Amino acid sequence: MKPFGAIWRLPRWAVRTAPPVLVFMAMLAAWEAYVRLRHVPAYILPSPSLVLETLVTDRGTLFPALLVTLKTTLGALAAAVLGGVGLAVLFAQWKWVERSFLPFAIVLQVTPIIAIAPLLLIYLEAPSAVLVCAFLVAFFPILSNTALGLASADRNLIDLFKLYRATRWQTLIYLRLPAALPYFLGGLRIGGGLALIGAIAAELAAGNAGKGAGLAFRIAEAGYRLNIPRMFAALTLISAAGIAIFAALSVLSAALLGRWHESAAGPER
Repeated sequence: MKPFGAIWRLPRWAVRTAPPVLVFMAMLAAWEAYVRLRHVPAYILPSPSLVLETLVTDRGTLFPALLVTLKTTLGALAAAVLGGVGLAVLFAQWKWVERSFLPFAIVLQVTPIIAIAPLLLIYLEAPSAVLVCAFLVAFFPILSNTALGLASADRNLIDLFKLYRATRWQTLIYLRLPAALPYFLGGLRIGGGLALIGAIAAELAAGNAGKGAGLAFRIAEAGYRLNIPRMFAALTLISAAGIAIFAALSVLSAALLGRWHESAAGPER
């Protein structure tokens, strides 16, 4: 007879996701109870049920703004992937390119994006300025991780390729790029979240200039009107978008790495 635990054994994904889901639901329940029992006004702290109700009633305003923010985020992430991977390949092939351009990439990374956004709004239209800001934030993690991966190929394999007289580009395609894939995917997950953060920061700057259209602009607009439930509803959409982007990139990483890399295979049971 099978033991009781084996009969009711849950799938691995359910075991992994159950604890955070339960904690999150408990936090929402405690939040709802606190607001109702203490009779906290909605303009100070809205309850989760009111935030959900606002998501439904204000969907005509919030969801088009969400689409604008997502379009900017994904466009900036795609540009960061093309630019970061392309420049990392040039870094790996010619060291003089790395010595010439890496300092400029570092300067762009360490400069706060909230300080760059107002300047870009002077020279560019608001949508283009927001896109550039999100690109700048997401670009460096992809560049640095990919460059690190390209430089981390096994030295013994590099010597083997040299022994068989492989060209520089053959070594890049068949050895360095596969070795850099896990590093690139790690940078991609970081860049996805940072692209959303950059888009939100730039939208706030554009909103202050009266040129906003995304979710951050709706948050600022709701704050001016003391519409706190709408602010929380917009924040909920931003958080959901960030979680969705990270989850999608994690699924992509697991699919590409499969079971040939330790980060995807996980520990042996």
